[in-house]
Amino acid sequence: MLRSAALLLMAVLLAGALAGAAMGWRTLPFAIAPAILLLGLLFERYIYKPIRREPPGPGWDRTTEKFVDPRSGQTVVVYYNARTGERHYVADTDG
Repeated sequence: MLRSAALLLMAVLLAGALAGAAMGWRTLPFAIAPAILLLGLLFERYIYKPIRREPPGPGWDRTTEKFVDPRSGQTVVVYYNARTGERHYVADTDG
C-alpha cells in the first residue's frame, strides 16, 4: 500500500516536472529526485538476493542473524564470507 502510494506520487511529480519542462518552464531540475526515487522503487525488488535451500560451501560462516522472510514466511539464516564480504540467505532447516 505504502509502496504503491509512493510509486504514484513519484510518477505524478515526475510527469508534472516533465510537462512543465515541455511547456518551456525551468522545471527539469525538479524531475531529478522523483526520477531517482521512482527508479529505486521499481528496481528494489530485484536487488534482494533469493533464499537458498542449501548452505554455501567452504569459506562461509553461519552468523547469529535469523529472521522470518515476510514474503515466504520461512525462517532464514545468514551466511557470511569474510574474504569477499558477501552474504547468502539460506532457509533454516533446523526449525
